[in-house]
Amino acid sequence: MSRYWSELARGLSPYVPGEQPQIPGLVKLNTNESPFGPSPKAIEAVRAAATDTLRLYPDPRSTRLREVLADYHKVAPEQVFVGNGSDEVLAHAFAALLKQPGPVLFPDVTYSFYPVWCRLSGIEHEVVPLDAEMRVRGADYLNRGGAIIIANPNAPTGIALSRAEIEWLATRRADVPVVIDEAYVDFGTETSVPLIRDHPNLLVVQTMSKSRSLAGLRVGYAIGDAALIEALTRVKDSFNSYPLGRPAEAGAIAAIQDEAYFQATRSSTMCNRASLTADLTGLGFDVLPSGANFVFVRHPDHSGQELAAALRERAVLVRHFSGPRTSNFMRITIGSDVELRVLTDALSEILAKGSSI
Repeated sequence: MSRYWSELARGLSPYVPGEQPQIPGLVKLNTNESPFGPSPKAIEAVRAAATDTLRLYPDPRSTRLREVLADYHKVAPEQVFVGNGSDEVLAHAFAALLKQPGPVLFPDVTYSFYPVWCRLSGIEHEVVPLDAEMRVRGADYLNRGGAIIIANPNAPTGIALSRAEIEWLATRRADVPVVIDEAYVDFGTETSVPLIRDHPNLLVVQTMSKSRSLAGLRVGYAIGDAALIEALTRVKDSFNSYPLGRPAEAGAIAAIQDEAYFQATRSSTMCNRASLTADLTGLGFDVLPSGANFVFVRHPDHSGQELAAALRERAVLVRHFSGPRTSNFMRITIGSDVELRVLTDALSEILAKGSSI
């Protein structure tokens, strides 16, 4: 630890992303990346944007992208904010909206970046335990704390709240901002975007990384009342006025406009999820109901850590979380048919060995 570090840097426990190892023949099911490439139209748009104009700064307001997103979600452009991935958008939301009197509330099992952002922005936080079935209960967020952020579907559990449940919470906590992190919403969960019209306290954050297969492009966005978006913009312009480059904007626009490709790949992911759920259940796993592009599973006879380690020895990478409520689980990304067959074959072999893992 350098003596030149600030007190803030000394006190941070940074978010730890999923591994990106270089292992020959690796089946990578640990970071919820899409097994499908981006829309061919998006790839072509990125290539077309790589011209002499890269010497110029991009539009700091990302006007065209915001217009396309607004049209897609049936809102006004002034209700849309874009950033360098949804992580940046969420970080701005913590600074601009979630620093309220009283601690920000979020589940005890959720996206582990949330407490990191609290530390960076000097925000007190309070975790709200999931119930015994690993579900978020809206009633637990009443009569306590300050602002609220909930991932829906939740990560790493994959369990989703309905739009009606989000509306119930936003109505009863109209006194504070409510942020819904919808990184995985396109895989069978109801988006809360239609609620924006009647709930000026509600901000919905989405990403192009998962269902649009653009994790490498880093494009995220938020939709909410124009006053909430203005707060995000004030933070952005105090931090980085140009978060999205020209190729990223071009690729994102093309991906949004290629609805047929989007529907085909999300449908394939959901079909693969159903097949994997059935296969894992047949192997004796408990599989939580998932509305995401991953499943959260545990086996009654083996810890998640030992199963993940045994899979890694067979060049299959999944995610294990060491928290007290998650240590018996593995999070498995929904991959291609071939990748999932390799996974289930490996698990069959591992479980056949029983206690000798």
